[in-house]
Amino acid sequence: MESLSLRFLYRTPPGRAALKLLTRPGFSRFAGCFLDSRASRRLIPWAVRSWNVNLTEFEDADYPSFNAFFTRRRKKELLGINVEPERLISPCDGWLSAYPIEANSAFRIKGGEYSLRDLLDDAEWARRFCGGDCLIFRLTPSDYHRYCFIDDGRVIRSAAIPGVLHCVRPIACERYPVYVQNSREWTLIETERFGRVAQMEIGALMVGRIANEPLPPYSRVRRGQEKGRFEFGGSTIVLLFERDRIALDERVHENMRNGMETRVRTGAGIGRSRPIPAKPNDSVSSPD
Repeated sequence: MESLSLRFLYRTPPGRAALKLLTRPGFSRFAGCFLDSRASRRLIPWAVRSWNVNLTEFEDADYPSFNAFFTRRRKKELLGINVEPERLISPCDGWLSAYPIEANSAFRIKGGEYSLRDLLDDAEWARRFCGGDCLIFRLTPSDYHRYCFIDDGRVIRSAAIPGVLHCVRPIACERYPVYVQNSREWTLIETERFGRVAQMEIGALMVGRIANEPLPPYSRVRRGQEKGRFEFGGSTIVLLFERDRIALDERVHENMRNGMETRVRTGAGIGRSRPIPAKPNDSVSSPD
């Protein structure tokens, strides 16, 4: 259900005028400064009650700011990373949707059609992912906002694409191509079991910072290793796979057929790898 504030921002002329200011990265940086301050601590009890946060799942801490609370760490013994080698795991908590990447390099998210080329800002890699699979993980404010790598592998390249910051709720998607306009970062990984995978983080309104761990090209990463975190707000992670690399669990397909998202948890199994055919002279170098 749409909140009154979202209806005002996206469905009224005064709200859309305010949105021009609110969606600028500078506004999110200003809000981020407050949420990093000790004064923001007074919001923590409200968030715990409103979002029904079970604090026993997280490491004990005296949070110095709201963002410190928002990016709290889950206890290691509760991370629950699936260790079956062939299992595809979720990189985060959230709500999962899955789409085939059609031959025209476009796919639909929340009722809107998006060009993969625009999303990646890279025509060559968009071509390579055509015919593959796009997994979209929608995080809500109550979710755990740290995320991980889905497999052992090696980083090929990373890219950061600036943009304005929109809410990722359906009401925003009706009016704006938010997954193209929003600030986003993506990492291309040569994984051991799923081929080349692009893992993208997309900021949302009031999430001006996508805090990824800095990794130079050809860094080794491991399954379940923390990749980064989102600061305050709802946000989105996208995984892109090449053709015939993954087989999703039937529950995901059934939910999609029924127009539903699938609730997932960091490290939980959501599918399996398919055998990766050997290619002569196959290289992991980035395309020119």
